[in-house]
Amino acid sequence: MNIHEYQGKEVLKKYGVSVPNGKVAYTVEEAVEAAESLSTPVVVVKAQIHAGGRGKAGGVKVAKNIDEVRSFAGEILGKTLITHQTGPEGKLVQRLLIEEGCQIVKEYYIGLVVDRTSGRIVMMASEEGGTEIEEVAETHPEKIFKEIIDPAVGLQTFQARKLAYSIAIPSELVGKTVKFMQALYSAFVDKDCSIAEINPLVVTADGNVMALDAKLNFDSNALFRHKDILELRDLEEEDEKEIEASKYDLSYIALDGNIGCMVNGAGLAMATMDIIKYYGGEPANFLDVGGGATTEKVTEAFKIILSDAKVSGIFVNIFGGIMRCDVIANGVVEAARQLGLTKPLVVRLEGTNVSLGKEILAGSGLNIVPADSMADGARKIVSLVQ
Repeated sequence: MNIHEYQGKEVLKKYGVSVPNGKVAYTVEEAVEAAESLSTPVVVVKAQIHAGGRGKAGGVKVAKNIDEVRSFAGEILGKTLITHQTGPEGKLVQRLLIEEGCQIVKEYYIGLVVDRTSGRIVMMASEEGGTEIEEVAETHPEKIFKEIIDPAVGLQTFQARKLAYSIAIPSELVGKTVKFMQALYSAFVDKDCSIAEINPLVVTADGNVMALDAKLNFDSNALFRHKDILELRDLEEEDEKEIEASKYDLSYIALDGNIGCMVNGAGLAMATMDIIKYYGGEPANFLDVGGGATTEKVTEAFKIILSDAKVSGIFVNIFGGIMRCDVIANGVVEAARQLGLTKPLVVRLEGTNVSLGKEILAGSGLNIVPADSMADGARKIVSLVQ
């Protein structure tokens, strides 16, 4: 789950991470009031969307007086920002962060991620702050420094100091930077984050070490123990189909293709998308119905897939272990009848009660194309939608 920058800064502030003073605004007048309350000569007007690259897209403006705040707020609110992370459809700006300006001496990057290879949290640092870390990794990988953190002892002072010196933090500010890193790590662990990215971390003219931007992502599986974080969820920033899927405990991610996929198991779902692409098709989604799906759950999964206007056909690929093929078949038939399905539908069933499942599909009177294998199913659905 993602949250907005201003929300991330509020979370980090509780752990002692230094952030600029700022207020959220939903209207131009609220933006002006927020700027007046900050009483600083320079105010930054920042679009709040769940995507990076806002500055390049015109979503971050520096205002030197109240008139400019009013002008910039009116310009950004209601604007659709298109960045490298939003896709061509962009995201509508519905709220702003009005934040005090600061005199920046140097920008840096600090980030925490879970490294799947080592099974540990890794802190990354670079003196190339303000730049997308992917660009730095591609053009100057030697400028990214990493420390693998032992979960038994947490981020050690010597590790933080090593990173601070590696990215050329001024020696007199190394102590502050170490405290910053340790506070960020504490927030990451306590709140079950999957990503914590400060880009840029800045050193200011008055000797402060501050998070000028903050991106926090959270492990959705841990949200049951973080009600305070769950309350920060902004449904308007999420795909409607993904929101609907979460109501039925379905794992759904919208993609750009035209072949809807319904599969049980994350690994099989990824393999299904791969084999569709192998045979020249493009998957429209990742959808895992899980191991304990009911007929109702399968029906709702179908409705979600078909709510995507880009979908030209559907491939159902089920390997029944815990999941029974007859349950899937009943759900497929029920959904097809309810929705008056006219688009091509290919179904591959294997596993528990597979014979019964195939009988249900064959006896439904619906135009359902059976498949003998995953490859056979992928070939058929790609051919049908083309």
